[in-house]
Amino acid sequence: MEGHQTGSPRWIGGIEPPRELLTATGAQILEMECRQQPQRLSEMIRAYAADPALRSQLSVLRELAARKGPVLFLGMGASFCSAISGSTLLQRNGRSSFALDAGEWLHYGVSTWEDASLSVLVTTSGESPELVQLFKAGANHDLALICNHPTSTCWNLSENSLPILAGPEYGNATKTYTNATAASIILASEILGLPWQRDAEHAAEVFSLSLDRIFAGRSDLEAFCRSAANIEVIGRGAAYGAAIMSALTIREMSGFRAAPHTGAGFRHGPNLDVDETHVAIIFALGHVAELGVKLANECNRRGGKVVLVSNGDHKASEKLFPITLDSVAEPWEGITSLLTPQALTLAMVERTGCRLPPRFQYGVMEQ
Repeated sequence: MEGHQTGSPRWIGGIEPPRELLTATGAQILEMECRQQPQRLSEMIRAYAADPALRSQLSVLRELAARKGPVLFLGMGASFCSAISGSTLLQRNGRSSFALDAGEWLHYGVSTWEDASLSVLVTTSGESPELVQLFKAGANHDLALICNHPTSTCWNLSENSLPILAGPEYGNATKTYTNATAASIILASEILGLPWQRDAEHAAEVFSLSLDRIFAGRSDLEAFCRSAANIEVIGRGAAYGAAIMSALTIREMSGFRAAPHTGAGFRHGPNLDVDETHVAIIFALGHVAELGVKLANECNRRGGKVVLVSNGDHKASEKLFPITLDSVAEPWEGITSLLTPQALTLAMVERTGCRLPPRFQYGVMEQ
């Protein structure tokens, strides 16, 4: 656990914020940072494609991952969500890989660390005590870091680091989630020897073109969901990472209870209590999209309401709010799917107030 620190302010990302931001509300910060996502994502993709230092670092990590054993992605909160897209891509292409909660791994998993080939630690701040301890505990293992703070404790402990390049973030994880997810996908692609730039650029274009359209309809989306006793967000593969991130965003910013599920996990349990008080956000994307559509129809038959995010055209009804996204290559839907919950969250906090105030300095980091 870190103690209180005195002296100079510990600004988020190591950068003092513009004075006008210090009086901004949580809702204003959320919208601003959501709208910064497309530019930050495009800039990051260009850097990873062309910057010699980044290309060299990716080459080093590809060689480290060549050793026998699974590739592990370790993070917590939004960072854990970002890691799921990278591990999903590796799994889909025959490489053993897992996204794991870093706190659980620290206390229960390190005795098996020798079995892994490469462990990628993901932390936006680079100051989370669990990740700091993992770097110290894993000094004899092949480790890599994905981080947004290049002067942080974790960055200084890591020999192999990839920057998130999202800039300082003062509210809920938005652009850091987006860019960290992209970094995990790019790293996984490099490990597999797969081309990624065209898919990445297309996903960034879809993300950019979809943001304004989806955010423009946020009031109608919020009105559709307003009667819910709770909201459950359901996805598979990379979109499961987005489902966890979506629930975190809704809960942190609005205080409204939201919970994530895989499609199979929802079907074998929570699906049984669906009724007219229930709203599900279902990501029907990727090669299992039809399973998501099937689940949406079942929720509707039980009386529940569904926000259906898909690549197809579906007729709106009293119980179905369809949102269409252009298709992107798997696992980039882990990024594009998040626009709908972000828009919903913004509309919720605009109507009822924001629960999470902006944060401009790092506080005490503790387990």
